[in-house]
Amino acid sequence: MTAASGEPARTAGASAGAAGADSAPGADSAPAVRQQLMLAIPAVVVGVVSALVLFALDEVAELLEGVIWHQLPAATGLDPSNGFFIFTVLTLTGVAVGLVVWLLPGHGGRDSATTELIAPPLPLKSLPTLALVAVLALAGGVSLGPENPIIAINAGLLAAVIGRLFKRVPTQLTVMMAAAGTVGALFGTPVAAALVLTGIVAAFPRGGALWDRLFLPLASAGAGSVTMALLAHPTFELPLPAYDTVAPIDLLSGAVIASAGAVFGVLCVALFRVLHRFYHGFGNPLLYIGLGGVTLGLLGALGGEITLFKGLAQMGELITNAGSYSGWQLLSIFGIKLLALAVAGASGFRGGHIFPAVFLGVAFGMYANVLVPSVPLTLAVGAGVLGLVLAISRDGWIALFVATLVTGSVVVLPLLCLAILPAWLIVSRAPEMVVAVVPDRARPSWPWRRPPA
Repeated sequence: MTAASGEPARTAGASAGAAGADSAPGADSAPAVRQQLMLAIPAVVVGVVSALVLFALDEVAELLEGVIWHQLPAATGLDPSNGFFIFTVLTLTGVAVGLVVWLLPGHGGRDSATTELIAPPLPLKSLPTLALVAVLALAGGVSLGPENPIIAINAGLLAAVIGRLFKRVPTQLTVMMAAAGTVGALFGTPVAAALVLTGIVAAFPRGGALWDRLFLPLASAGAGSVTMALLAHPTFELPLPAYDTVAPIDLLSGAVIASAGAVFGVLCVALFRVLHRFYHGFGNPLLYIGLGGVTLGLLGALGGEITLFKGLAQMGELITNAGSYSGWQLLSIFGIKLLALAVAGASGFRGGHIFPAVFLGVAFGMYANVLVPSVPLTLAVGAGVLGLVLAISRDGWIALFVATLVTGSVVVLPLLCLAILPAWLIVSRAPEMVVAVVPDRARPSWPWRRPPA
């Protein structure tokens, strides 16, 4: 997934995970069966709680979204698709998030632009405001997903609780289990969590076989997935045409679309890094997040409701109404959403990049299908998702998994495994969608005063 704030943060995240593995009983060799079974109890608890917290945060965000985008317009006679209404809501969302980050205790936790998906736990005092700014962004239509904030919330909360109830469980291991449980709940399957963590735990020189090290995170991911399935039915699969037969030309088509998507993803990352320096140059959160809200409002007014929010429901809307979009409309939706993702991530909003990257991939794949109708829509969408998610997340496993999940086709998977090879060559030496952590500075007394250099 998205890396941390440059190499130092990546190292911190990896060392945190490594410490978790090495601190667990039996780190130098395969852990005993009894140890695994005993630790499976807190692992399942972590998974269940992670899913419950995710469900609660989603429900609150959807409730607030309904008030802002449905009840308020119905009561006032306003049109929620009107450009001025969209601009106003996103601007006010930026102001609200900026005030929380500037003034309230905890200051909204870490800036998601500088944080690994799996990072050291936040102190408990940071979690309420992190949850608040995440809900405001999700409900207000900001083009970010919930993955970074909710993993940070679950990791911080469960590290504190498990640290008291199960003192033998290392904090780093709890963080990994919380991340696994949350990812399993987000994607509706523990496979996603296994892919996220495989690259981390495989780098550990000790700790037994790979599956010994994945045992507890997978227990947590499985519990999180089942819990979320009982509460809701999360799905990324789109109603795409069946893809049953592979044509030789599809090998080339998939590789070209995935590579082109990766190029646009790299451009998004480069723009994100430039914009981060620009927005944060204003110094005060109220200024740079508020300005980010204004920019998102202008983009939203230009692109319409389809370009707002994390993109999960919107990509379903795109596919359902595929025949009603021209190539230029799809290209404009793609371009505006790409800009919105770069702005939202750079201007201090808390949120993840994976969900909007999937939307971008769907829109790009649909455009490729309109441009060359002989390319099967399912293959085009899968390859588009593969390239965009790969470039933005820098994680090949997740890119392959999400692309296959979106298409719902196992037949397309071998083609994607080949298409990812040239796409990876494009992104492997490109900049990552992360920035270096800005050192703490004196917090200014007034929003127009910049902190000292």
